[in-house]
Amino acid sequence: MNITDILSPDCTRCAVQGTSKKRILEIISEIAASHISQSDQATILASLLNRERMGSTGIGNGIALPHGRLAGLDKVTAILVTTESSIDFDAIDNQPVDVFFAILVPEDQAQGHLQTLATVAGCLNDKQRVKEMRSATQNQELFEAIA
Repeated sequence: MNITDILSPDCTRCAVQGTSKKRILEIISEIAASHISQSDQATILASLLNRERMGSTGIGNGIALPHGRLAGLDKVTAILVTTESSIDFDAIDNQPVDVFFAILVPEDQAQGHLQTLATVAGCLNDKQRVKEMRSATQNQELFEAIA
């Protein structure tokens, strides 16, 4: 799987104004809702918040992988957002987060969901790639850094 199989340029946002965990998840949900016709922003947000209640998806080094399952979704969809300033996201290393790679998967694809998370986590483990993402000043530049 390539990142571009699940992420498109129109689901990539650079240097957004996010000041809290809830606000960044709202922004991600808004972007996703405009891209996923059968899901509304509130449903997507509820899915992401429910997952966060089980434990933070902040994986460390300023990166979070919020994810959720959606009924009626036909394929995995990703949203990539960087924030202007790092925010507290209850990450495992207690460091603030500024890179958010959100993944929404069809409700019935548990195994595919785990493979997707592993692929994305591996990609975000590349320090040079993450550095390029953090230095991006435009959405297309951010997309190209991850692609």
